[in-house]
Amino acid sequence: MSDDECIYSIALTQVPGIGPIWGRNLINAVGDAVSVFKRRTELPQLMKGATMRVVEALDCPEALQRAEKEYEFVVKNHIQCLTINEETYPVRMRECDDAPIVLFYRGSAELNALRTINMVGTRNATDYGKQICLRFLNELRELVPDVLVVSGLAYGIDIHAHRAALANNLPTVGVLAHGLDRIYPSVHRKTAVDMLANGGLLTEFLTETNPDKHNFVSRNRIVAGISDATIVVESAAKGGSLITADIAESYHRDCFAFPGRVSDEYSKGCNQLIRDNKATLIQSAEDFVRAMCWDAESQSKKIEGVQRVLFPDLSDEEQAIVSILEKGDQQINNLVVVTNIPVHKINAILFELEMKGVVRVLAGGMYQLLG
Repeated sequence: MSDDECIYSIALTQVPGIGPIWGRNLINAVGDAVSVFKRRTELPQLMKGATMRVVEALDCPEALQRAEKEYEFVVKNHIQCLTINEETYPVRMRECDDAPIVLFYRGSAELNALRTINMVGTRNATDYGKQICLRFLNELRELVPDVLVVSGLAYGIDIHAHRAALANNLPTVGVLAHGLDRIYPSVHRKTAVDMLANGGLLTEFLTETNPDKHNFVSRNRIVAGISDATIVVESAAKGGSLITADIAESYHRDCFAFPGRVSDEYSKGCNQLIRDNKATLIQSAEDFVRAMCWDAESQSKKIEGVQRVLFPDLSDEEQAIVSILEKGDQQINNLVVVTNIPVHKINAILFELEMKGVVRVLAGGMYQLLG
């Protein structure tokens, strides 16, 4: 991605009244962030709903100056500036309507890993919650050694999830509620540094941004959006992890929760999620892997009973999906990542393949090639 596109993408986030949804719509209307600014007077003709107020708002030299300053910091500190149309931008996040126009990333982990989970929970983690983090990720490493673990680097379950991932040599990414010029809380700095070697730090926020309360809600949507599944370890009746679970549900992502005793304050939220059918109860990594259809056994089996149409005519995109499924069953999010086909389009293609008797849908959004 060009330097100009990075700078203008950052600038778009700084224009008053232009949030991520409007910003993305503007980019889609003209092709890139540079053109949004340079062709702003044409926007009313190019995009429905773009009024002269939008044109006037984009005449904002202060936003461009701030973006240039930020980009200097990005280059100086070897930070990746991921604009929304860039190949390395997290594909799962891009499929969300309110995806950030630009993300800042420092680290070594692949943000488009084939399997990505997030683990979240209370800031007041008990020994029970800490042990779940350790045991779950230890078991998960044996079952699915290539999974990326995401959390928010906060006190409690978040930091214990990161540390458990590092202890088990699993890459782990922390999503921040501030810029990459600081670490909050500062006591987690050592863990954050360790994560750069096997994971990374990700944020939509510019430097000099304070970790204010509302930023954590924005942060939570990224935690949910870049993951295949949200796992709530411990939560009180109210809390940020429940917000993350709700966001994951709105993104049509899987959500899981570990149960606890009804008398435990920091299990009430998890028990509520399970009771309200907002999360699937799990007690182990094996439960989780089976529910997601990530186990090798299910991927190697072929379900009989549906006959494939002999020599069906397949489009190039259909054939690309079939070629991937020939290697084993795949979840729809994995297919989106590998093929780079938008999720709304891949849904339609998979439906056509079902109608042709070529594939079959399994639990957990898993697709299987039929013999």
